[in-house]
Amino acid sequence: MSEKAFSPSNYLRPGLRFPFCPGCGLYTLSDTFIRAVHELGYDDFKKFCFVSGIGCSSWIPSPYYLADSIHTLHGRSIPVATSIKLLRSDLHVVVFGGDGDIVGIGIGHFVHAARRNTDIIVIMGNNMIYGMTGGQVAPTTPLKTRTTTTPYGSFEHPLDAAKLAAVAGANYSAKWTTAHQKELKECFKKALQMDGFRFVEVVTQCPTAYGRRAGFKDIREMLEWFRNNAVTVAEAERMSDKELEGKIVVGEFIQRRRLTLVEGIYAILKGGTENA
Repeated sequence: MSEKAFSPSNYLRPGLRFPFCPGCGLYTLSDTFIRAVHELGYDDFKKFCFVSGIGCSSWIPSPYYLADSIHTLHGRSIPVATSIKLLRSDLHVVVFGGDGDIVGIGIGHFVHAARRNTDIIVIMGNNMIYGMTGGQVAPTTPLKTRTTTTPYGSFEHPLDAAKLAAVAGANYSAKWTTAHQKELKECFKKALQMDGFRFVEVVTQCPTAYGRRAGFKDIREMLEWFRNNAVTVAEAERMSDKELEGKIVVGEFIQRRRLTLVEGIYAILKGGTENA
């Protein structure tokens, strides 16, 4: 825990206000992350570098965090973050992105970064829709949900990004919702103290693009839906695919220690010079 009292002003650029819609869950996501950083003893973001792509979630660090950050092309934040980590292994390199950015257009980079066990943290704000571009169906949109491109309901099963990260090779993968702030904060703290590829999916409410189309009256209903439909990883293992339809599986999907990309590269380089 930092000796200083918690104040968001230590981490945010003065005079700027987040551009999110009223009730957006990204306020909660950002606040929870900053509180986790503070509780780990960091008084500022000097030891951090943030990377983001295009989308609502990508606005979290750039330009609002008082930190070094890079705003990249849509879906390309992970390879940029990988390059930064290879050059500056002393930094916490953190990617913020949405479900479309990370597992839509950027899914190839996502899978291979997990496979390589790249030493970065990827935080995905999953609002289950393309919120910034008109409310189109996303890879994570729940089955039968109405969107601007699926007016009769989505006919595709949603992608489970947290499970995919675990299967692909991540050292750590977890999922929580904005209705689980305490668990989410501890999850961020754990991820920041590990190495390798760490993925945290945050299911977040989008009242503007998702909520009104999905039939929710207000934010309270969305948060109650998160709580009522959340099941833990352990509970999900005892449930059938039919029982899991419409549920949000939360908790830790994987936690392990594998050789990281940085460790692997430097080991090869050391071996090459010794044998030269």
